[in-house]
Amino acid sequence: MKQSYVYIIKCSDKTYYTGVTSNLEQRVFQHQIGFYPDCYTFKRRPIELVFYCEFTDITLAIEKEKQIKKWSQAKKEALINDEYDAIPNLAKKKFK
Repeated sequence: MKQSYVYIIKCSDKTYYTGVTSNLEQRVFQHQIGFYPDCYTFKRRPIELVFYCEFTDITLAIEKEKQIKKWSQAKKEALINDEYDAIPNLAKKKFK
């Protein structure tokens, strides 16, 4: 079975980029060297890989990538920092 990876990169401007790939090492290298000039990370280098998880089902990997892309920065940071219990609370809207 071919492995797929969902990954999060921290950019120099403190934003996060979430992607999916079947070759994590190569894809991170491409982000680092600016292989794709139109990519979000191109003007935000240097970058740092801060999170990844492996999948054996590419469909599930793409689904999770799309889900994480919609998350707030705080929620992504909870995932990156292994603070899984905080993730549901960060999804709740705060009322004043």
